[in-house]
Amino acid sequence: MVFRPAPIRPANEQFPKFKRAHRPLNVPYFIARRIRHTPTSSFSSTVTRVGIASIAIGLAVILIAFAVLFGFKQAIQQKIFVFGAHITVSKFSLNNSYEEPPLPLRTPLYGQARSIGGLRHIQAVATKAGMLKTPDELSGAVLKGVGRDYDWDLFRSALVAGSIPRFDRDTSDCSPDYSCRVLISKRISDRMQLGVGQDVVMYFIGNTLRPRRLNVVGIYETGLEEVDNVMVIGDLRLIQRINNWGPDSVGSYEIFVNDFDKLNDTYGGVRKMASADMRPVRVTDTYRPLFDWMLLLDQNTAIFMALILFVAGFNMVAILLVLMMERTPMIGLFKAFGSTDNLIRRVFWHVGLNIVVRGLPLGNLIGIGLCALQYYFRVIPLDPRNYYMNTVPIAWDIPVIVLVNVATIAMIGLVLWLSTLIITRIEPVKALVFKK
Repeated sequence: MVFRPAPIRPANEQFPKFKRAHRPLNVPYFIARRIRHTPTSSFSSTVTRVGIASIAIGLAVILIAFAVLFGFKQAIQQKIFVFGAHITVSKFSLNNSYEEPPLPLRTPLYGQARSIGGLRHIQAVATKAGMLKTPDELSGAVLKGVGRDYDWDLFRSALVAGSIPRFDRDTSDCSPDYSCRVLISKRISDRMQLGVGQDVVMYFIGNTLRPRRLNVVGIYETGLEEVDNVMVIGDLRLIQRINNWGPDSVGSYEIFVNDFDKLNDTYGGVRKMASADMRPVRVTDTYRPLFDWMLLLDQNTAIFMALILFVAGFNMVAILLVLMMERTPMIGLFKAFGSTDNLIRRVFWHVGLNIVVRGLPLGNLIGIGLCALQYYFRVIPLDPRNYYMNTVPIAWDIPVIVLVNVATIAMIGLVLWLSTLIITRIEPVKALVFKK
């Protein structure tokens, strides 16, 4: 019998539970982590905290700027669209007053408006100028008549007292043919000393004065001076009666689109379907000064953001240079041992990027927290005569918040990588004798 020794197996096969996966060591990340874990009283730790605070403040300011900018734009557009539709179609006329020539309802545009791409809603309205009269006050006003197809969703946000009236065929509180319920603005209410439930007489001027007693059922406020000073919302049938129009005649069509950014595309479809005697007008043309002001806000915010990112990037470059100056002997020692410039650059790039990543959560917390404070508690007021609103508006846009964070990391990461080029200029002999 021949004795044959058992083959010797590797240790990891003899003892499977001690088997370990061998992974290559990430030398730059390992060294960067050791640099970061310095005593809190050291100079490097202080510089790191300054860098984190710089990133956090810069990101917070950017987030607040975006939230306020989008809030202003949404608030102003919402106020404009309470009375100004995206597209208004009226009878072509050289008359620029509130007296409108009649526009028939039975037209291809009104009947087939749903076939136009991007169109959300179309409604028929009319306006009529007149005078509001109380025992003590007299004021000019414009009655805007609306019908049962009127979309009240946008108007509800502007209502400050009372309720929204109904103007359908079944509502006829003062006459068998129309309703006398109206909505007035807060400015008219204050000027005329009118409240919800009170009556006011409105004189319509024509060949003869035609007074109508109206009942105030609600008060609104948009902040737009040219609207709040004169506009009264009433029944379309009342204007048809005063103008001796039939039920198929209105003053204009108001058209709303699904996506305001595609307004021009829908406007082109409306122009193609409109007849030669119709005049479509975009809201951007009617309220051009306001939209030019919002465009100026976009430009100012872009410049403001660029300055903030530049300052934040410059601060990170300065902080990283200070850290490299402090670690100059270590850089010289690494070079003496044969380390490449690229490896050392990656070490400090990891150090700087870690500062950015630690500053981002703090910046998000500060920026989003301050925006939430203003959004829910309205701690910062505004003068509505200058800003069209009484408080700083805040709008939430999650994709923009994510994009700002990603852009901050990408831009400052690139700046950090470029700043580490100074390592290639450090000579080992001079670095080893460098004295702090």
